[in-house]
Amino acid sequence: MNNTIHFAVVGAGHIGKRHCSVIANTHSARLVAVVDTDKIIAEKIGKEYQIPFFTSIEALFAAGLNIDVVNICTPNGYHKIQTTQSLQAGHHVVCEKPMALSKIDAVAMLNVALEMKKNIFCVMQNRYSPTAVWLKEIIENKLLGNINLVAVNCFWNRDSRYYQSSPWRGSAEFDGGVLFTQFSHYIDTLYWLFGDVKNIVARTHNFNHGSSIAFEDSGVALFDFVNGGTCSFNFTTTAWDKNFESSISIIGEHGSVKVGGQYMNEIQYCHIQNYEMPALAPSLPANDYGFYKGSAANHEFVIQNAIDHLQVGTPITATPAEGMKVVEIIEAIYTAANSVLK
Repeated sequence: MNNTIHFAVVGAGHIGKRHCSVIANTHSARLVAVVDTDKIIAEKIGKEYQIPFFTSIEALFAAGLNIDVVNICTPNGYHKIQTTQSLQAGHHVVCEKPMALSKIDAVAMLNVALEMKKNIFCVMQNRYSPTAVWLKEIIENKLLGNINLVAVNCFWNRDSRYYQSSPWRGSAEFDGGVLFTQFSHYIDTLYWLFGDVKNIVARTHNFNHGSSIAFEDSGVALFDFVNGGTCSFNFTTTAWDKNFESSISIIGEHGSVKVGGQYMNEIQYCHIQNYEMPALAPSLPANDYGFYKGSAANHEFVIQNAIDHLQVGTPITATPAEGMKVVEIIEAIYTAANSVLK
């Protein structure tokens, strides 16, 4: 493979446009095509970057362009089929979160990747935030000792402005639920830091959204980590007007820490035995989509990781096996909540 990695972006909504911008401004990357079912949007992006545009992924592949990586930035419900199509067409894939809406689909995607000898790079860009990197270091170095208790609070706003802006949002088939669309990054953070979970119990509610969504807008999950310690995960999209907080508090044998802020981007408390808090680089702002904000704007690291892996074999930061595990945990939380409802 030559030094330039050629990318095509499928889905030109808010996050797809972010991918296009990052690729176009990354050394050793070239944006070669964009796909969107809305011809006006696809044509606009195509003209902006002076690249071919298409209204279907089938038309993209039929064009015979030189493509190394396909970035899947479409609604959640399309991730499995479009990732599979891309892999079978001989391309690597950068897949936006969540990897899929079921473990069965995620496993099928992983199997196709193995069969085709291609890679899936899962977009879990929060892992690159300075606060997340710091948490990973203190956990891996066992500075807190045994982990006793972890509490995660994700209190966001997603009101009618959000759900009325795109028809797929709020649907069971293409959205899947707030744990998939809004909070999978924080499930990934827990799995990345502490490993697998067990003994899940959960409650979910739809407090504010009525029939405008096909699932919950709030919930509480309790579970134990296989490696020790217990966790409470509280989530909602009913915070009024704007996102309130995304925080994690960790109580360990030798210390306690809290990372908070709207996007788990501020160290708010650190008290660890024989430890002095280092100065960290500031976190990048969250992705700004107008009236609401998403998670950390670290997509340039995801794209660079794909380039580095394909060029020199740098390890993949968020593997498809890890993406599959996040889907499995979310699915287990929903199953636990539904068993209570029954």
